Amino acid sequence: MSNKPERKETVKETFKRIFSLKEDKASNEEIRTRLLDGGKVTGTNMCILVCAMVVASVGLNTGSTAVIIGAMLISPLMGSILASAYAAVSADYPLLRKHLIGFGMQIAISVGASILYFLLSPVKEPTTELLNRTSPSFFDVIIAFFGGLAGIIGQTRADKVNNIIPGVAIATALMPPLCTCGYSIANGQWRMLAGAAYLFLINAYFICLSACFILSLMKIPKQREITEKEWKKHRFRMIRNTIIITLPSIYVLYSIAVSQ
Repeated sequence: MSNKPERKETVKETFKRIFSLKEDKASNEEIRTRLLDGGKVTGTNMCILVCAMVVASVGLNTGSTAVIIGAMLISPLMGSILASAYAAVSADYPLLRKHLIGFGMQIAISVGASILYFLLSPVKEPTTELLNRTSPSFFDVIIAFFGGLAGIIGQTRADKVNNIIPGVAIATALMPPLCTCGYSIANGQWRMLAGAAYLFLINAYFICLSACFILSLMKIPKQREITEKEWKKHRFRMIRNTIIITLPSIYVLYSIAVSQ
């Protein structure tokens, strides 16, 4: 009978065990089904999206934070971003193209609904809620990235019942910037349009980037093998795009810090 003392767990092993994403991970098939179903562009989703955009537009137009939060909770935009991330990581490029086209359609319909509302609205002056969506900074990059991390981790758990996605939808705020774009176009506020569009780009891109990061760590099965040359090309594009998208937000944050 061996009397060898049990080996103590190292600090590195402890951290690895505590932060492991594999312990309560859903099956790869379940993750695929869940994410791709959430990204489907259906008639129901489109109707809900238009309703969410009108509700969010009213909230922004009247300065009602509670109404804006409600709109963010019912918006289906997050699903398309996570589905696109899954398609990218699994190297299923026809599927990626399909979800990106669907996401583009959702953006167009969202902005169109918002433009129509603000053209008809008698309130033309921009509220504080609208103006708050026109000057994104590096803080918004941080929120989008870590919110995206929380969102994709929640979606890949075996337990389907969680309150993570609603919280991520509120934190990362995809709807309000699009509504602000609609207001800007309807009222000819082109500087506001640039700021709101940039905020939406930050949120969508970094949610997708963080989702790709987590799904890669989970070793999601690929539809085809990627060569080393292809991987280097993808990595270069990812780093380049991240730098290009992030730089303006750093400049805005620096400008705010200097002015104070």
